[in-house]
Amino acid sequence: MKNDFYIQSYSHVKNGEVSVNGKTVFKTSETDFKLVMKAAYKKLIIDHPKFFKMDNLSKLGFLAAHVLLENEKEKNIALILSNKASSLDTDRTYQESIKNVEQYYPSPAVFVYTLPNICMGEISIKHKLYSENCFFVTDEFTPKTLSTYANELLESNKARKALCGWVDVDNGKYNAFLYVVAKKGTFVHSEAEINRLY
Repeated sequence: MKNDFYIQSYSHVKNGEVSVNGKTVFKTSETDFKLVMKAAYKKLIIDHPKFFKMDNLSKLGFLAAHVLLENEKEKNIALILSNKASSLDTDRTYQESIKNVEQYYPSPAVFVYTLPNICMGEISIKHKLYSENCFFVTDEFTPKTLSTYANELLESNKARKALCGWVDVDNGKYNAFLYVVAKKGTFVHSEAEINRLY
C-alpha cells in the first residue's frame, strides 16, 4: 500500500514578485532580472555572499528555495528540480565572450557558478541538506515526473521530505515554482494539485 504525501508549502518567483503559499513576500516594479534578484536578496535578508557570483539559474533557484527552507529544521530533504533548457541562458553569455576571433577571451568567471548541479549545490550548502538530488530537463513543466520521483524517494525512506519544482531562466524571462513534499501538509501531492498551484 502506497503512502500518502502532501505539499507542505510552495513558492513562486516571477515578474518581480516572490510569493509563499500564495502570499506576496516581495514585489518590485523592476523588470531587469539582475536588479530583481538584488532587491529580493536585500529585502528578504539572505545571508549568502556567493549569491552574487552565481549564474541566473542558480540565483533564481536559490531564492525560491530560501523562502521555503529558511526556517526548516529537517536536513534529509531531496532536491528534484527541472527546467526546459538546463543552463542555456549562461551558455549564451559564454558564447558571446568567445565569438569574436580578434578579441577571443573566454571568461572562466561565466562558468564559476553555473549549471543545474551548482544551483542544487548552493541550496544544499545554505540549508545543510544531505540527501538525493536530481535535475530533469523537459520541454515543459511536468508534474508527473516530479511527483513520481519524489514519492519513490519518500516511500523508500531515502528522504524525509522533497523540494520539487521548476526553475527556468531564458533571455531575461524567468519562472520558479518550488514546493515541499512530506508525510503531513496542506495539499494532496497529486498531479492535479501541483498543476493547480503552478
